[in-house]
Amino acid sequence: MSDLLQLVVAEGASDLHIRVGTPPVIRVHGILHRVEGPALKPEDAEELMRSITSEEHIQSTRERGGADFGFAFGDARFRVSVFKEKGHFGLVLRQIPSKLLTMEQIGIPPSVKELLYKPRGLILVTGPTGSGKTTTLASMLNIINEEREEVHLITIEDPIEYYHKHKKSLVTQREIGVDVPNFAEGLRRALRQDPDIVLVGEMRDLETIEAAITAAETGHLVFGTLHTTGAAKTIDRITNAFPTNQQEMVRIQLSTVMQAVISQLLIPRIDKPGRTAVFEIMVNTPSIAALIRDNKTFRIQSDIQTGAKWGMVTMDASLIDKYLQGMISREEVITKAQDPTTMQAKLQELELAQAQAAPEKA
Repeated sequence: MSDLLQLVVAEGASDLHIRVGTPPVIRVHGILHRVEGPALKPEDAEELMRSITSEEHIQSTRERGGADFGFAFGDARFRVSVFKEKGHFGLVLRQIPSKLLTMEQIGIPPSVKELLYKPRGLILVTGPTGSGKTTTLASMLNIINEEREEVHLITIEDPIEYYHKHKKSLVTQREIGVDVPNFAEGLRRALRQDPDIVLVGEMRDLETIEAAITAAETGHLVFGTLHTTGAAKTIDRITNAFPTNQQEMVRIQLSTVMQAVISQLLIPRIDKPGRTAVFEIMVNTPSIAALIRDNKTFRIQSDIQTGAKWGMVTMDASLIDKYLQGMISREEVITKAQDPTTMQAKLQELELAQAQAAPEKA
């Protein structure tokens, strides 16, 4: 196992897959590669799994079909998911970068930095699995930790991925299943621990969403993640988690506590190996608050388009920007666009303009 982990670290792979019937597989820059060698037998997979998994987690996998935990290997940290598949053990290890990136390195617009100084409210980082939400949040918390004098930061994570040292702030990191039973309970208890800022790893159920909104209302800055793409879908997803008779009340609460929704996707680069992040950023303005309150989320998109002075940007504008910089392919722009038809027309216009400009330059 340590040879495989060494390979993951050396190749800069994001994930390592262990499955019966195939050699180990690593994911580098979003693409899966098989490690040279024989296919794993059931006893090989079990031996690899046992080398890093506690008896408690093995028991949990037998009873519930899976277990998640974090562990350190040298300077590297991994998030591990153990599971049963066709009666055999399987494993996925996600490497957690040990170096926290700056917001410039991630590519987050400077306007987002201002949000980190808000005294209260809800800031959501959203996107599909593996879109870099954890990395973005860890970088944001690191900026607060380095720049904001004496604030108490509480994180509730499953599992803890980035370890934050106490810098200017005081940091308390609690892990689900180790320090606290679940997100909702962790959040409720956090409010009795004198926090200024709370990070909820995942807002995956009604109880957690409710607790996060309450925490933001009672004067805390709350960060959370959701598996949605785009601000409008995020607002709808939160509202729809509640029973119909409570939805109007929730919209009113959201219109006042929501500070921003940052949606992100990771896209393969064409100029060099790796991936680049594209963002949609919605900052709550009186106009957007009114749209949330009146259940007109479908009009949020046009407010984001015209909200550049508040630091807002649409996903489609972000995609075009990366395409014009020669970082991502035309196909990626069209497949990831929120409105592919309009995007195709826009790209044709841009290409036509570029083609006309070229002879003039010559």
